[in-house]
Amino acid sequence: MEHRIIGPGPYRATKLWNETIELFRAKMPLRKHRSHFKSYEHCFTATEAVNWLHNLLRHNQNFGPEVTRKQTVQLLKKFLKNHVIEDIKGRWGQEDFEDNRHLYRFPPSSPLKPYPKRSPYKASVVKFPDWADQPPDTTQENIPVRPIVMNSESWYKRHSIAIGEVPACRLVYRRQLTEANVEEIWKSMTLSHLQKILELDSLDEVLDPKLVNSKFIIHNVYSVSKQGVVILTDKSKELPHWVLSAMKCLANWPSCSDLKQPMYSGFEKDVFKTIADYYGHLKEPLLTFQLFDAFVSVLGLLQKEKIAIEAFQICCLLLPPENRRKLQLLIRMMAKICLNKEIPPLCDGLGMRTLMVQTFSRCILCSKDEVDLDELLAARLVTFLMDNHQEILQAPSSLQNAIEERVAHLRRVQIKYPGADTDATLSAPSFCRQISPEEFEYQKVCGSQEPLATLLEEIITDNKLSVKDKKKKLKQMRKLKPREVNRCTQLGHRPAY
Repeated sequence: MEHRIIGPGPYRATKLWNETIELFRAKMPLRKHRSHFKSYEHCFTATEAVNWLHNLLRHNQNFGPEVTRKQTVQLLKKFLKNHVIEDIKGRWGQEDFEDNRHLYRFPPSSPLKPYPKRSPYKASVVKFPDWADQPPDTTQENIPVRPIVMNSESWYKRHSIAIGEVPACRLVYRRQLTEANVEEIWKSMTLSHLQKILELDSLDEVLDPKLVNSKFIIHNVYSVSKQGVVILTDKSKELPHWVLSAMKCLANWPSCSDLKQPMYSGFEKDVFKTIADYYGHLKEPLLTFQLFDAFVSVLGLLQKEKIAIEAFQICCLLLPPENRRKLQLLIRMMAKICLNKEIPPLCDGLGMRTLMVQTFSRCILCSKDEVDLDELLAARLVTFLMDNHQEILQAPSSLQNAIEERVAHLRRVQIKYPGADTDATLSAPSFCRQISPEEFEYQKVCGSQEPLATLLEEIITDNKLSVKDKKKKLKQMRKLKPREVNRCTQLGHRPAY
């Protein structure tokens, strides 16, 4: 049984849990072992399990090479607690698994986790002004028409309604969009774009749309500094000054030749511990409990890097502004520390990149229900986030432009033709009014025949054209517009040549 990529969608964490268990039970080598002068068939040592499962996870595209041996031991502890494995005497239910020579085996049956059932969410739909709606105390009569100069073609387009060539139009009145309308547009279009990227029929099983705050989205797009970091209106939600100072200290660590900053041996480790302790005691992960499934679902797109980046951009827009700001500052610090060759080791035996992931992954992403693979999933996400933080932690320009254009479109005056599926947007407000038959006949003559007569006169009086060329052009005009040319000649514009 080979591993398969679990793509985006509902219950991705549970699918990965079941997939890993199936691979582990199907492929883990079993053999005869001796312990305390007694032989046991079809079993394995704890160390053998760690070796084999660690190799499996590192080569599985759902997890990647960043998985550590320590994380593998933690997963096997959960396997023991959930009776995926048991010790050689049939004991299980405790997380006392250690990387040693203790013997374990598979129980006769290992039930996989069932997929949770959730009641479907009903998304509220905002009602925009109807085509027939008009502002109160507004009538169609006696509305002044802006005078314009028209040629023959534009005149016929304008008056084709009166002569019955196209159906009559109606003026569409747009009520002024309220702040609530605009917020609902931002929310609905953002969630719709995320659903399209994830290729899901619905987002209901990934997040609860009712818990998405449209004000957060708008704030995260517009209230940002020149560096792209969110600016908070409520300063009480800022990072404590001492934490921010510690983060700046490590992010901008000076070279060894800089002796202006007072330091002692191990100073950098104490500063790092200060930051780790603060983030480790947050009441909720920065990506929030309610968005856990959404971010885990996006992890299924990591093979398509550009699409995954855009999906993460949208998910991060849904965060509370204070969470987004703390995440931006933390990830930037982590990335700078990993690239800084001058900073001393912050932990013996661990590389800087591995240390960053292990220290901060659970304060960035974890499940409220303690999903069994959340440590591995968090490490995978944080690694990708560090590598692409400059793009992920900025608002997607394509989405922002689409929403702004939509809002502007709804605020413009438009016209509607019966049966038309799309709206014809006018460059400027325009109005229709009923005219008398006499006025129509006058406009028909003045609007259509006079421009044509002027064109005929220009051809006749053009000294650069020979008589033969003039006759040729007039003959062509008579073929193209015989009715108009005949009408011109009847009105006294007969060419004299």
